[in-house]
Amino acid sequence: MHPTRNAFIRLSRAAALLAALASGQALAASAPPLPALGADPKQNTVSGLSSGAFMAAQYSVTYSASVAGAGIVAGGPFYCAGLNKLGGADRFMLTASNQCMRPQGAAPSGAAAWKEAQQFARDGAIDPVDNIKRQRLYIFTGASDSVVYPKVVAQTRAFYLNAGVPESQIRYVDTVNAGHALLTSNPGDEACPVNVSPAAGSTKTNLNNCGFMQSQDILRQLYGNDLKPPAAKLSGELLDFDQTEFSQSRYTGLSDIGHVYVPAACRKQSCRVHVVFHGCTQEDSRIGNRYYTSTGYNQMADRNRIIVLYPQIRTDPKRNPQGCWDFWGYSSKDPVRPDFYARTAPQMSAIRAMVERLDSPLQ
Repeated sequence: MHPTRNAFIRLSRAAALLAALASGQALAASAPPLPALGADPKQNTVSGLSSGAFMAAQYSVTYSASVAGAGIVAGGPFYCAGLNKLGGADRFMLTASNQCMRPQGAAPSGAAAWKEAQQFARDGAIDPVDNIKRQRLYIFTGASDSVVYPKVVAQTRAFYLNAGVPESQIRYVDTVNAGHALLTSNPGDEACPVNVSPAAGSTKTNLNNCGFMQSQDILRQLYGNDLKPPAAKLSGELLDFDQTEFSQSRYTGLSDIGHVYVPAACRKQSCRVHVVFHGCTQEDSRIGNRYYTSTGYNQMADRNRIIVLYPQIRTDPKRNPQGCWDFWGYSSKDPVRPDFYARTAPQMSAIRAMVERLDSPLQ
């Protein structure tokens, strides 16, 4: 979606809201529903940067029975924010913003995260953890990343190894002199080693030009190196869809509108779904369509029957001022005992419902 169109949509929604309030009627959805496309439920995968990487790891573990692989760029292990056992109502948020990003000592342990996952599975909060060992993983940390330290991402790899994922199924990359970003080959993006901290309040994109499209490396790792080369010209449709129907009348932190790229072939034959979680400060209200049009996912997806889902977070000045995915509990009713990691968590269950919609028979 073009930034100008974003502005138009926001103005239109504001006008609709005023009209609805004046009439006392409910506000209608501002985008069509997410379509059912009959995708293959055995080939669902996820990826993300930063908070989106934490979310990708979280989702791949919590819904391991229905996830075939995950791409994790600059993100820590499952349940990272809960691995600090110190008390206090803010411990999850403080752990997420300190030990899970820039720990002064050792990073939160992947082995400890694996023990927590096993207990959550025994409690029925997440899927059985035996599913994890069949997943394929792409795990990346930039050598110049000063936002989420490489030693944190190393524990993500340790988590999956503890979970029994063979090393042959993990591509772990820590040798590229990159900052905290999803990497591209776009001339207009930041230089490869640049870091832009979410805490700085910058509107820069956290997309760095390192000479290759990292999204396409992710998809090759998750689906196999025999994927066809990316399309020079897209054949499919980039659609907006209504995210409000997936909130179940509760706070999720999601925007009203998400985006999905549907290759032309996926209207006629079965495809697979890849979910892309943007990072903090990368939602469309800040950077327009950059994340879901210029990062290379759609080009690779177009020729390889992959539907790409781009759910969007809404910046919340009180709960979530940087527009991050919830990996510490801001969407939970109880901040002392948050459920952000569980199948019943607001964001987790919403994304799962979106994927199930895409996996539902063609309509």
